[in-house]
Amino acid sequence: MVLKNIKSVYVRYAAMAIVAIFFGIFLFLLSVRFGAWGKLPGKNELATFHYYRASEVYTADSVLIGKYYLNDQQPIPYENFPEHLINALVSIEDERFYEHSGLDYQSLLRVGFKTILMQDQSSGGGSTLTQQLAKNLYPRKERNKTNLIVNKVKEMIIAKRLENLFTKEEILGHYLNTVSFGGNTYGIESASLKFFNKPTDQLNIEESATLVGMLKATHSYNPRLFPGKSTDRRNLVLQAMLNNDFLSQIEKDSISALPLKLDYREFDHDEGMAPYFREEVRKILRKWCEIENENGQNYNLYTSGLKIYTTLDSKMQQLAEETMAIHMSSLQNEFEKSHGKNAPWLKNKALIEKLVKRTESYKKLKKLGWDDAVIMDTLQQKRTMTLADWKGEKLVNASTVDSVQHYMKFLNTGSLAIDAQTGAVKTWIGGINYKYFKYDHVAQSKRQVGSTFKPIVYTAALETGISPCTYFSAQEVEYENLKGWSPSNSGDKDEAYLNYSMEMALSNSVNTVAVKVLEKTGIENVIQQAKNMGVLSELPKQPSLALGTGELYVNEMAGAYASYTNNGKAVYPYLIQTITNRKDSILAHFEPKRSNSFAFSKKTGQIMLEMMKSTIDQGTASRIRTSYKLKNDIAGKTGTTQNNKDAWFVALTPKLVHVSWVGLDNHEIGFKSTSLGQGANAALPLFALWYQKLNRDPEFNVMTKARFSKPDATVLELLDCEPIKRDGFFKRLFKNPNKKKAKRFRSGSKS
Repeated sequence: MVLKNIKSVYVRYAAMAIVAIFFGIFLFLLSVRFGAWGKLPGKNELATFHYYRASEVYTADSVLIGKYYLNDQQPIPYENFPEHLINALVSIEDERFYEHSGLDYQSLLRVGFKTILMQDQSSGGGSTLTQQLAKNLYPRKERNKTNLIVNKVKEMIIAKRLENLFTKEEILGHYLNTVSFGGNTYGIESASLKFFNKPTDQLNIEESATLVGMLKATHSYNPRLFPGKSTDRRNLVLQAMLNNDFLSQIEKDSISALPLKLDYREFDHDEGMAPYFREEVRKILRKWCEIENENGQNYNLYTSGLKIYTTLDSKMQQLAEETMAIHMSSLQNEFEKSHGKNAPWLKNKALIEKLVKRTESYKKLKKLGWDDAVIMDTLQQKRTMTLADWKGEKLVNASTVDSVQHYMKFLNTGSLAIDAQTGAVKTWIGGINYKYFKYDHVAQSKRQVGSTFKPIVYTAALETGISPCTYFSAQEVEYENLKGWSPSNSGDKDEAYLNYSMEMALSNSVNTVAVKVLEKTGIENVIQQAKNMGVLSELPKQPSLALGTGELYVNEMAGAYASYTNNGKAVYPYLIQTITNRKDSILAHFEPKRSNSFAFSKKTGQIMLEMMKSTIDQGTASRIRTSYKLKNDIAGKTGTTQNNKDAWFVALTPKLVHVSWVGLDNHEIGFKSTSLGQGANAALPLFALWYQKLNRDPEFNVMTKARFSKPDATVLELLDCEPIKRDGFFKRLFKNPNKKKAKRFRSGSKS
């Protein structure tokens, strides 16, 4: 009897304990349901949630070249999902998806038993696709054991609400548009573009299976990083499709035997095509969004899913980038060899220290009050870091000082090709490597332009009435009122008795004549001429202006030179054609930016074009014909600045204006010799090699086979004179060729 009573007590206590457990669970579920563990989204919030959509950047020929995003996410409608993609997803992730109402109780019991009672954190497999969607929409913030249970319950409640709000197809659509594929890539469309360079609706079965297979572990099954594991996982997905009657045995076996083929494209801000161009477009768009939002709109460049159609030509840009890499890597090698063992990045301790003090590492320690000697000693300490050169990236044991020395030696470049009539940018290269050299040498960098400024001087001269057959003495002059400044010509040619026509002087870039043309024209007239041609930068009111001591941007120079091919009207390079919303409704359209007034007369324009053709045919840029064998209609001008710090080349064709600059970011370092650093050697090949590639492609025949209009007969008559005149007998008799002529520079303007 006593034993019976004891059993009765145990049974009663056990029953009470079970009731208490279930009551506790019930209270816990209620507490989660009513927000004691954090607010849950209501039906209205779930029904009206919206995606973050990355904005896309397209070339003029509709090639996607980049995105602006917080999350790389490109939501698409359910109709764009191939049937085999849905079948693969359901087979491997949630076989009973079409049967349950958001919760799969069999799986939940299995996972609950393993996770809660057996403390098996790797149990997995219990969440339905609807629960996973809930997790995608409301990511878990804390991952300790207590919150794991809370989060699971929250996701269950949200899943039930989602099932009540959306159809099964809508849930699948929301899931595939929000699920993470790692690396800040969200949604199947962005993943498809990233790994296979194609939209989702073009995926084949094995590609769909590969991407679905990633969802279990986006890093471990990343097909680029771990192709073997990814292939095994893909085949497991195919097996699941077979088990669910979505594939036959023959189909499964044949597809499983296929090798993994990727067409990987990283939509990273630092990588991909035209990164400097995309960054400049981004700056323009941010300002556009600000202005639009001030007028009542609500655009966010990173989340509104804008589509930006630019002026860039993808194939021309690709060829330009290939050309740049070939030429600049070769030139870099020659540059380093020319400096040898005494190169400034090896021996110039003062310069090295100066550049180290510009680094963020130095500035941070200095802000903490550290002594210079201690800072420099600290920055000499070596650690593992990545350094890049033309052969690629490599892990090395180096210090901050080593890094400064490594990067200070690199030549950099900026080049731009625009439509000669509209100013539409066709190619844009702001530097050799955007990841390591963020500074854009097209739009941010002002550099002395050297002899590329001379055509503006000569244009002003023609406009003031100076005849193109006016002869100027090539003799060197010492200007007494300019502290004895005495500009000279390159080379060792004896020119004391020679007089050059303007065409001869320009095509051969004769410095002494350029200064004399400037003097006769007037500095103010030259500066005004530059403004008329679209030059906005302030220019020095000094005689050295004739030699290009003024500093201009590459894109500024391109717009000014375009006036020679655009009937005397300057153009302003522009980058964007249209901005649309995600449905391609136009939000903004951008027209070419042309000057409203003529910078010079038709006659002057024709004369200048003929003079710059001579530069190509027999002047400083003649290697266009001799070395690169280009037979196209081309005019242009080379430029080299003092001490070989900057090399320039401007090419004019009937359809394009191309400007290239080469130099170093550190002004303290220049080319060792003029032969290496002159515009004809350092900058000209960026155009010549690129144009060779264009010539080989029939797609560009409209551009490459275009011809300049024939000049008027009167223009040809004006240019019909001997290029060189030698001083007469009596003039030579009274001239000392070994003595510079001394005179005052006349700064007055010719009206």
